[in-house]
Amino acid sequence: MAVTRGYREGDAPAIAALTLAAIGQTALAAYSPDQVAAWSARYSPERLVAGAAKGDIIRVAVDGGDIPIAYVVLEPDGHLDMLYCHPDHTGTGLARHLLNEVEQAARALGLTRILTEASELARPVFERAGYSLLHRRDFMIPFEGREVAIHNYAMEKRLA
Repeated sequence: MAVTRGYREGDAPAIAALTLAAIGQTALAAYSPDQVAAWSARYSPERLVAGAAKGDIIRVAVDGGDIPIAYVVLEPDGHLDMLYCHPDHTGTGLARHLLNEVEQAARALGLTRILTEASELARPVFERAGYSLLHRRDFMIPFEGREVAIHNYAMEKRLA
């Protein structure tokens, strides 16, 4: 299992690269190339940096060279904003491990639930971690002067 640690300011470029690799490669198993292109164009590393500055809990899994290979972002209100794993490391248990870490952090904050929006491919990972499906979310992403239809799933985990 990879080592996990808190986010560091210098992690942003590697996290951006792994996020875009995950969207650009892994997501093609469930989404069209057009959907993947629109989703990728929407990603912003500045959002991660801003979240860290405002107090988001960001746990990072790193390889032996301390390079980020997966991460999770939990906002202080209990919204799990991002969970991404580099395609070379999917299916290794990293996502589940990171979900366990943010669940502990959420409990420490006194939160009673975690909410997220899971992609088609992430949905089973969240279900195995005890998240319940609330509903499917169908929406449009503005992309290259048009709208691209895409979907994900609103999910929650109640913390006892």
